[in-house]
Amino acid sequence: MNRTTWITVAMAAAMALPTLAMAKSDSQVYIADIQPMNAEATDLQTNGEAEITVDGDEVTIRIDIRDTAPDMVHWQHFHGFEDGSEANCPAPSLDENDDGYVDLIETHPASGVTMVPFDEDPAAMDVADGVYPTASEEGDYSYEQTVSLEALQAAYGEAFDGQDLDLRKRVIYIHGVPEDTDLPDSVESLGPIPAQVTLPIACGEIRPAE
Repeated sequence: MNRTTWITVAMAAAMALPTLAMAKSDSQVYIADIQPMNAEATDLQTNGEAEITVDGDEVTIRIDIRDTAPDMVHWQHFHGFEDGSEANCPAPSLDENDDGYVDLIETHPASGVTMVPFDEDPAAMDVADGVYPTASEEGDYSYEQTVSLEALQAAYGEAFDGQDLDLRKRVIYIHGVPEDTDLPDSVESLGPIPAQVTLPIACGEIRPAE
């Protein structure tokens, strides 16, 4: 094999490696600017930042949130498409029933499905019953968890047919308004879970840090 052919093959092989597989040997940082969603309808301007650092077998997730509903538990997850397509935060135009809210179900065309919970144990993949952060009386919270990359990838692969995590194609959602919030019946949720729990109030697209 001549030198030109060898370089071409090597470059192709490098490009084919999954994003997080490369991160096993080199630290990689991903960030998301979390912006308000459904702000006009909820009177919340929930915003913040997320940073996900992959270093060896450790994945450290840090999320700082401001101006959310105070004194309540907020579900938070990354969402994406099972076929590996790129997810995006939804535009207001996805409010298909024109009830003033882009509910969880209406986010699916832009963002796919709920994938990994950012709770006390992300690798357990316990979306419905995990322990999520509680906002302060000022409506702020900070979250940090470190999880094994191997364990997280194994659980994710089992749930999503062997797919790679590939954080570059995912979005982070912050959910939840007070349980006494009077939402229209048209605001949909998943199964028996109240819409007040799953209503998206902020979203951020994950990207590699510069």
